Amino acid sequence: MEEKYSQQPSNCIKVVLFGPESTGKTTLSRKLARHYNSVWVPEYAREYLQNKWNNERKTCEPHDLLPIAEGQMRLENELAQKTNTVLICDTDLLETKVYSEAYYLGSCDPILEKFALENTYALYFLTYIDTPWEPDDLRDKPNEREAMFKAFENALIINKRPYVLLKGNKKERLEIAIKHIDNLLNKH
Repeated sequence: MEEKYSQQPSNCIKVVLFGPESTGKTTLSRKLARHYNSVWVPEYAREYLQNKWNNERKTCEPHDLLPIAEGQMRLENELAQKTNTVLICDTDLLETKVYSEAYYLGSCDPILEKFALENTYALYFLTYIDTPWEPDDLRDKPNEREAMFKAFENALIINKRPYVLLKGNKKERLEIAIKHIDNLLNKH
């Protein structure tokens, strides 16, 4: 049963866009996938939580996190089979773990935590908060951007994940990410 939260074997390099809400992860994920003629894994939580909001006017609750994790890994595992170069992941389970701890007083479901730490990626792109805040139905921490950024960065440091900080405008971020992905592909 727990295998639904784990990565399946694949022949691609996996990179993750990682960071607080409204920092350009989805936009950059799409651009990178287009640049490499590859695929990107959307953030399953957005669809799941938007449907919940539309139907119940409720936000994320602790019992939503395992279905979100399961949906995210199902998407990642399916899409990883469609490329043999690079898979661009708009998020991962470590991001879900950070949100769980930020929203639920430091707690995280043990299954989510286990797979957030076991699943691996070649590189994380940590998106900085120097982008304009764009409100929507799900974003709710416009005044806590710095604290959330620190929580994301600390998760990468504590868990010894390789990462590159992305700052600047969309073009600058894209160029930096391409340079690092090219380096990974050259070693692959």
